[in-house]
Amino acid sequence: MTDQPTRMRGNLGLLSIVLFGLAYMAPAVVTSTFGVIAATSEGAAPTAYLVATGAMLLTGLSYAKMARIIPSSGSVYTYARRMLDSRFGFLAGWAMLLDYLFLPMVAFLVQSIYLHAQYPSVPQWLWLVINIVLATAVNVIGLKVADKVNKTLLIAVTGCLLVLVVLCVHYGLGHGGATTAGHALWNGSTSISAVTAAAAVAAYAFLGFDAVSTLSEEARDPQRTIPHGIVLTVLAGGVIFVALSFVMQWAHPGGTFADESSAGYAVSTLVGGQGFADIANIITMLGGFASCVAIQASTSRLMFVMGRDNVLPRPVFGRLHSKLLTPVPNVLIVAAIALLATNLTLADATSFINFGAFLGFTVVNVCVIAHAVRQYRSGSRPALLGFVLLPLAGATVDIYLITQLGTTATELGLGWIAIGIVYLAVITKGFRRPAPELRPDDEQSTGTGS
Repeated sequence: MTDQPTRMRGNLGLLSIVLFGLAYMAPAVVTSTFGVIAATSEGAAPTAYLVATGAMLLTGLSYAKMARIIPSSGSVYTYARRMLDSRFGFLAGWAMLLDYLFLPMVAFLVQSIYLHAQYPSVPQWLWLVINIVLATAVNVIGLKVADKVNKTLLIAVTGCLLVLVVLCVHYGLGHGGATTAGHALWNGSTSISAVTAAAAVAAYAFLGFDAVSTLSEEARDPQRTIPHGIVLTVLAGGVIFVALSFVMQWAHPGGTFADESSAGYAVSTLVGGQGFADIANIITMLGGFASCVAIQASTSRLMFVMGRDNVLPRPVFGRLHSKLLTPVPNVLIVAAIALLATNLTLADATSFINFGAFLGFTVVNVCVIAHAVRQYRSGSRPALLGFVLLPLAGATVDIYLITQLGTTATELGLGWIAIGIVYLAVITKGFRRPAPELRPDDEQSTGTGS
């Protein structure tokens, strides 16, 4: 490894960082989840998304604090090992890998399902392979190309969503006016319990804002850019989700649909006709490809940092391409895992994700509190609200979300953690040693600074 670079390099600004986060979250996902959220909330989808935005913002603020304190691409893995313990850090990173490794699989699988539905003459497995190959090529070349791809596709998706907003408003004004618009936020059937339950489901749409923290080594002035990018990504995603669900709920009051899973397509057809719905579906899939690129990029970077620290085998996971400075082996590994989706249903794939994500979110909130405790012990006085009360509220919300997961997801998540504990016991000689990490002399020996 003496001739291998150990630091990624880049020059991403705030706009690129936020667009990366939004591409990861795939804002158009609200059109595909609208039916489920509207049905669960009894016809108050935008209110559910508003509650979810507030809940996720609590954790977003904690991520922003940690990104300012520790500007590293390792995200929750690095935060936990610095603030808690190297072994806790490993388990936090291991938990997030459950999310990060299988989320690309889900993203590519969703793309292939929708493309096959639109163009059934092409087998679903072939669509899957095409998407994986194209996204992998973009990520091997580097984030500069991925950034341009994300911006281009997000512009197309944003334009389509704006047209949908205009059509929904026009339709809503012609079918009930302002009265129906008010009912989109709250109606006679809505209850606090229904909105809360829907918000727990809607929170899944925000998965990915945390991925912004994996770009710390490739951003300009990361101690400012990354924290601002995280918070702006949550807020921008929240505004998009609330606004889109509001106009869609206005156009289609209530929570009853012929098919909840295709309610978004039905609303598009209702307000714009079959032609618009088909075009919107294609553009949404382009936005989904941008999400695939972003997800694969962030996953490969988390794996690289864990490999660089040698908690995953460094010769494989801790390598960067000497010229491109991208973690090419990890990009290829993510692509190979995504190919397993050819043998999985969407329900099977998604069940792996949420446990790791919400457990990782909880750990980040705990890290902020741990930092506050350290500061108090050293004589400093960090703000009680920002460094204790808000992260405590965020951790509480995240734990609640974990309890809302199904039995299968919980069992799979606990099984994954158990495997991680066994592996950790091996590399730490029965937990007697700290988990390995990259030492300053390791970096110096490479001759490549950060």
